[in-house]
Amino acid sequence: MSRANESAPQEFILLGFSDRPWLELPLFVVFLVSYVLTILGNMTIILVSHLDPKLHTPMYFFLTNLSLLDLCYTTSTVPQMLVNIRSTRKVISYGGCVAQLFIFLALGSTECLLLAVMSFDRFVAICRPLRYSVIMHHGLCLQLATASWVSGFSNSVLQSTWTLHMPLCGHREVDHFFCEVPALLKLSCADTTANEAELFFISVLFLLIPVTLILISYTFIVQAVLRIQSTEGRRKAFGTCGSHLIVVTLFYGTAIYMYLQPPSPTSKDRGKMVSLFYGIITPMLNPIIYTLRNKEVKGAFKRLISRAFLINK
Repeated sequence: MSRANESAPQEFILLGFSDRPWLELPLFVVFLVSYVLTILGNMTIILVSHLDPKLHTPMYFFLTNLSLLDLCYTTSTVPQMLVNIRSTRKVISYGGCVAQLFIFLALGSTECLLLAVMSFDRFVAICRPLRYSVIMHHGLCLQLATASWVSGFSNSVLQSTWTLHMPLCGHREVDHFFCEVPALLKLSCADTTANEAELFFISVLFLLIPVTLILISYTFIVQAVLRIQSTEGRRKAFGTCGSHLIVVTLFYGTAIYMYLQPPSPTSKDRGKMVSLFYGIITPMLNPIIYTLRNKEVKGAFKRLISRAFLINK
């Protein structure tokens, strides 16, 4: 019984950068501002896409899914991080850590697949424009989105279960800002080689395979765009894909660096910063990238504001 109690601490200590207290105030400001912008930006995209009939298309259906995902993604970690940074006791309950691990892993896996689905949507729109409405019908969009969410949460169930079954032997200091698989595996007093191999294998499935599919899609997209005669047509085609390509680069680049590089003690702090980037900064940048580069979203937002102004008037 005592061994079981040692294996499952009542709470974990999230170290973060507690060894560098001078960093805590700047980080608190960055996290708070990023979180507020993430909430406002993604809520705006969800509302605009829902309320404007012109945006009731597959592209904005998937973008709404991405915004909802990013809202939940950051909310699973950032509020706890803000509390801990300004607190002397940087703790999280065992149940809170389990929930954080499960949700963060599920939504991260879902985003990997959803971005690949969005690239397929752009491929059909550019390379098969005359058959776009037939191929990307509402039923297929629902199936693709559902498959992404179900696969992401199924992966999280497996990885969370395997990670939490590792004996901790009283270790409870997590050298991270939140509960993530690599950080929790370092607490185990057992051999984690099999878990690390499993994590690497699943990371290949959820990172490299979608990236490969995205690259293949964009190879065909570039070929199709170069065949367009008018400069305006090329610019519009590249514009619809540019935002997605930027988001893909930011998310997959940092996630691949985090999960597919060999473990190294010298890269410990760098790994924390990379996790913060794809866990906090990328969800904040997504709505900014999509709105600043997208005339349809900006136009829909202006129409929504004008309508609200007329109603209040």
